[in-house]
Amino acid sequence: MQIILSQQEIDQKITRLAHQIIENTFEEKALFIGGICGNGLLLAEKIKEIISKNSDQEITVFEILVNKIEPWSEEIKLSVPQELIKNGYLIMIDDVINSGKTMQYALVKLLEQSTKAIKTVVLVDRSYRTYPIKADFVGISLSTTLQERVEVNFSDSNSYAYLI
Repeated sequence: MQIILSQQEIDQKITRLAHQIIENTFEEKALFIGGICGNGLLLAEKIKEIISKNSDQEITVFEILVNKIEPWSEEIKLSVPQELIKNGYLIMIDDVINSGKTMQYALVKLLEQSTKAIKTVVLVDRSYRTYPIKADFVGISLSTTLQERVEVNFSDSNSYAYLI
């Protein structure tokens, strides 16, 4: 296991991502931030905190419930009524983009409603994609082998990202 981001580096990346979102959405009165279940939702909450301190935008955070192993095997659900995000400015967040499969299936669910825009945010972007998804805002990009995985451990006192 090789640590690629320490607690301090993760905090810095999250702060930078939040400020990039503010810079790119400052004309929007409201943002809908969808965190993919698990670490994506935790990251979405952290980003919301920073945006709320630095902007007067109304922010709604919601969870995108998706089976990460086999996303086609069960219905993808949102923790808010789907009509709420209609014509909204959406930001979809996950901790790591590996193959792009999870984000691609989540994106399809979000596209069931008419939206103003959808932007994607990831803390760690791996270079190997098997699905056509791109991250608009990235904490760190890594070139890895197909056999390597990146994991993020969020905790209050010692968050870190590592390569296995």
